[in-house]
Amino acid sequence: MTKTERLYALAEELRAYSPRPRTARQLAARFEVSTRTIERDLTALAQAGVPIMTVPGRSGGYALDRHRTLAPVSLTTAEATALAVALPRLAGTPFAAAAASAVHKIVAVLPEQDRVRATALVERIRFLPVDPARAVSPAILDAVVRRRVLRLDYADREGVTTSREVEPLAFLAGEEWFLYAWCRMRTGLRGFRLDRVLAADVLDEASPEREVDLSTIPTGFGTLIDVTAITDTPLSRND
Repeated sequence: MTKTERLYALAEELRAYSPRPRTARQLAARFEVSTRTIERDLTALAQAGVPIMTVPGRSGGYALDRHRTLAPVSLTTAEATALAVALPRLAGTPFAAAAASAVHKIVAVLPEQDRVRATALVERIRFLPVDPARAVSPAILDAVVRRRVLRLDYADREGVTTSREVEPLAFLAGEEWFLYAWCRMRTGLRGFRLDRVLAADVLDEASPEREVDLSTIPTGFGTLIDVTAITDTPLSRND
C-alpha cells in the first residue's frame, strides 16, 4: 500500500467509525505500520483539510467530524480529470484557494492507475496566466458565507476610490465576477466588480436581514453563485 493509498484508507476508516474514536495504536495495527507513522499521516490529513478531531479521555482517540465532511463520492478518471481541469479556471475568483485545495484532494484519492492517466491529460492542458492584480481577497468569500458586513476600498468605473460598508448577498459570475451587496453609502443594491476591490475587511457585525426581491433585478451579467440559498437572478447595475 502506497502512502497515498494509506492516507485515503485512513480517512475512510475514521469515517466508517465516526463518531466513535480510534486510537493511534488501533490504526497502526489496522494498517500494519507504527503509531508514529499513523500520527504523521493524521497530521498530513489535517493539514490537507480533513476535519480530524481529537477525542479526550480513556476511551478517546481520533475521529472524523461528520458535520464537516461529504459522503464518499466515486469518480471516474474522466470525471476527476474534468474537475482537475475546470477548478484552476477559478484563479482570480473568490474560490481560487478552495479550488486549489480541492484539486490536491481529488488527485490524492485517485487509484494509482487513474491518477497517472489523469495527470498525463492535465499536463497536456495549459492555462494563460492570471494577472496577480486581479487576485480576489478571501475576506470577500468569508463575508458572504458568514453573512458579515464587509468594509471595501473600491474603485468605481471612473477610477474614483471610496471606502464603504456593504452587506454581502451573493456572487455573480460571467465575463467578470461581481459581489452583489447592499451598499450603505448608496443606500441600495449594488454590484461591485471584484477586480476593482482594492481592500476588503470582514467586520464583526452580522449582516441584517433585508427583504430584497431579486426577481426585480434585470438580467445581463451571468449566473448568480448561490452560497446563501439566494435565487438565480443576475444583476446589471454596478458602481
